[in-house]
Amino acid sequence: MNQIIKQRPIISDHLSFDDKLHPVLKRVFQRRPLQHSNDLDCGLKQLLSFHALKGMDQAVALLHHAMQTEQRIVVVGDFDADGATSTAVAIKGLRMLGARRVSFHVPNRFKYGYGLTPGIVEEVHQLGADLIITVDNGIASFDGIATAKTLGMQVLVTDHHLAADQLPAADAIVNPNQPGDLFESKNLAGVGVIFYVLLALRAHLRSIGWFEQRTLAEPNLATLLDLVALGTVADVVALDHNNRILVSQGLQRIRQGMACPGIQALIEVSKRPLTKLVANDLGFGLGPRLNAAGRLEDMSIGINCLLADNLGQARQLAVQLDNLNQERKVIEQEMKSQALDDLRRLNLGSVDRLPLGVCIYQPEWHQGVIGILASRIKDHLHRPVIALAEEDEQHLKGSARSVAGVHIRDVLDAISKRHPHLLNKFGGHAMAAGLSLAKAHLPAFQQAFADEVAHYLSREQLQGVVYSDGELQPDEFNLETAISLRQSGPWGQAFPEPVFDGHFEVLQVRVMSDKHLKLTLRHPRLPQPVEAVGFNQLEPGESPAVQNGDRVHLAYKLDINEFRGDTRLQLMMECLLPQNVGVAPETLE
Repeated sequence: MNQIIKQRPIISDHLSFDDKLHPVLKRVFQRRPLQHSNDLDCGLKQLLSFHALKGMDQAVALLHHAMQTEQRIVVVGDFDADGATSTAVAIKGLRMLGARRVSFHVPNRFKYGYGLTPGIVEEVHQLGADLIITVDNGIASFDGIATAKTLGMQVLVTDHHLAADQLPAADAIVNPNQPGDLFESKNLAGVGVIFYVLLALRAHLRSIGWFEQRTLAEPNLATLLDLVALGTVADVVALDHNNRILVSQGLQRIRQGMACPGIQALIEVSKRPLTKLVANDLGFGLGPRLNAAGRLEDMSIGINCLLADNLGQARQLAVQLDNLNQERKVIEQEMKSQALDDLRRLNLGSVDRLPLGVCIYQPEWHQGVIGILASRIKDHLHRPVIALAEEDEQHLKGSARSVAGVHIRDVLDAISKRHPHLLNKFGGHAMAAGLSLAKAHLPAFQQAFADEVAHYLSREQLQGVVYSDGELQPDEFNLETAISLRQSGPWGQAFPEPVFDGHFEVLQVRVMSDKHLKLTLRHPRLPQPVEAVGFNQLEPGESPAVQNGDRVHLAYKLDINEFRGDTRLQLMMECLLPQNVGVAPETLE
């Protein structure tokens, strides 16, 4: 892979930080998008108010009426981790607030595809629904919402995806990204949006004496923040200040043993440390196991796990999710190998020959895994990628993943306007999108995609850039620094975990499980060697690019390795660049 290491620019040097803050953290925070000094305060008092969300009054009125008249409420979610957590939050929250007839219905992605489609509406109608609540979808469901209205049902859309020029004819829409919305954080995940709806509904019910009239204890909706944190991190939305508050508060509850049984069970099967859980564990440990259900089978397994009342039931479902995730990994690796082999056969393995936007397809690919395949190939090639699978004999379904500088939904929108016949439908946001098209239009679409991406990118921009927060000083290279960094999160999308870089000599190279790399390194300014680990650094059968005695430029995260009671510093490799062999140690500084 063609990668370089660059130092992250300072963008927040106008802020004054607490004198007690670790000096490394001061340097890190100067390189993060902080607007005010209190942006580091992740207390609930700093959370934005729900009042600025457009459509909230209509949504609350709709829900209040449905609860008061005991209408049948059916929640329709998406089939990813955000959709699963959104559904669980909606069900739990509405029941806590006094709703008596509320259930959920999960779309079958392989039968109906994404969103509130007419087919899903027909199924929900057969369940006797009076009110449909969409979570993490619905803003583009024009036909489905029209069908619901024809059948006499009301629809409340809660979503966070980008809206088109026109909005569907729902009874109420809450989406921070709809035109005219003044909510300051446009980065709420779907689970964040429905959580805000519940906050507004509780405030309204409190004001009218609802809880006293029904002898209900007013619920503490903060008990849902473990789910909100999981969905927010798993959906890879930008961790602006508001989202960091939601995630930080959820993580605190989890670490204190206050998570719901479903999340506790997912932590167990993913072998993550509950008391030291960080956002990275949610994104790479729990999220993929939830997503596996929606990719391969039925997301109701994941939702039921999150809704489980006891740990025993949750554990049984978590084991199913873990097994599905293992199956997903095997399928994904096979598809990735096929995709890379195809590129080589087409003589496109050279960066100079690849189109700026790559669109790949195999008829045998699993449509539930094409999103993660697109992400893996995007990481490998450092350019926008669309992976496609068969929807039926005449149609293809695709998932797009992008890189910085290319708003992938805008790319698809531009293609649809220039070539109205190519795309059947599409939707998404800046870094990820979904689409469908006729199989016969694939060659023309591949060319149109490459051409459109070329408007955004040049070949000079296609290097994989790993941004560093600079080099650590010898007295900062210790467990104290690593612990401070871990405790100062949450880190994530648009608020990245600190990465540092330095020049080292390789003392020992080991390959683990044919794909992981473990190095013992020496730095001339450090008294002891240090170990560095890189997961999934090698393709099957690939040899390491370095050997004993080589000098390397390494970008890494400072980590803590705890094994059998022994705690030591460990580097997690982000980028490994071999340097010229034989460089004098003095030049490593």
